[in-house]
Amino acid sequence: MAVSRKSASQDASNDRQLLSPDFMARLEQLEIVSRRIHASRMKGERRSKRKGESAEFADYRNYVIGDDIRHIDWNIYARLDRLFLKLFLEEEELSVSVLLDLSGSMETGEPAKSRYAKRVAAALAYIGLCNYNRVNLYLYNESVFGRLAGLRGRRMVGQMVRFLEDAPVGGKSHMAAAAKQFALRHTTKGVCLLISDFLDKGGFQEALRYLVGRQLDIYALQVLSPQEVEPDLAGDLKLVDCEDDDMAEITVSRPLLDRYKSNLQSYCEAIRSYCSQRGAVYYLARSDSSFESLVLTYLRHRGLVK
Repeated sequence: MAVSRKSASQDASNDRQLLSPDFMARLEQLEIVSRRIHASRMKGERRSKRKGESAEFADYRNYVIGDDIRHIDWNIYARLDRLFLKLFLEEEELSVSVLLDLSGSMETGEPAKSRYAKRVAAALAYIGLCNYNRVNLYLYNESVFGRLAGLRGRRMVGQMVRFLEDAPVGGKSHMAAAAKQFALRHTTKGVCLLISDFLDKGGFQEALRYLVGRQLDIYALQVLSPQEVEPDLAGDLKLVDCEDDDMAEITVSRPLLDRYKSNLQSYCEAIRSYCSQRGAVYYLARSDSSFESLVLTYLRHRGLVK
C-alpha cells in the first residue's frame, strides 16, 4: 500500500510539472534535426555539411592563391611537392523556435489544450538547450505578447520552464498577425514548431505563408480537445464563442453532429494538405493523448528529433 500511495503521489506531481525528471532524462538522449542546412552567424555544436573550421577533418583540396596558408598540409607537400589545403567540418548553431498559441480557445477542453501545448513546447525547448541550440519561445493570441529568445545551454532550463508555466492564456486569436510579427522579428533560419488549435476565424493560410516565406523548417502541431473531436451535446443550446462572445442558438441532433465531424475532418485535412504542399510537416494531437509519446515516438518518426 505504501508503494502504491507513493506512486500515485508521484504521478500527480508529474502531472503538475511541465516536464518530470524521468522524462527530462529521456529527452537528454535526443537532439533536434533540421531537414535543411542553415548558415548562422554563431558557431554551435551541430555539425554542418559545409566546410569550415573545427577540430574534425573533412577533406583535402588543391591550394589556390589567397587561401589561408595555416591550413596547408606540409606533410603532403614534403612527400608530393604539391600544396593541399586541409578542410574541416564547420560547426554551426541550430535555431529552434516555438510559436505557441495561448489564445482563449486554448484554455478550453478537459484536459486543457494550453497545458498540453506548453508541455510539448517545454520538451522541444529542453532538447534544444541540452544540445546547445539557440532556443526561442514566442507566445501569441491576437499578437505576439511574450518572447524569450536567444536561450542557450542547460542553465537556461529553469528560466524557460518558468516562462511557460507563468504564461497567461486568453484573448482573441489572430494567427496571421502573430506569424507576421514573428517573421519580421525572427530573421534567422532554422526549425520552427507552430502549436495551435488552428481555430482562427482568419484561417491558417496567411499565417503559414509568412513562415514558409522565411524558409523555415516548419512543423505544425494542431491540438484539439476530446470534446472538440467527439462532442457530447444534445438538445437546444446557446453556444458562446470563448474568444469574442459571439453567440449561436442551435438544436443539436445526430445529423448535425455528423456534419460537424465531417467539416472538422475536412478542415484538418486542408491544413495537412497545405503544409504538405509547402514542405511543412503537420500533425493532429488530442489533449488527452500522451504528449510524451508525441515527442518520443511521433516527432522521432517524422524526423524532428532523433
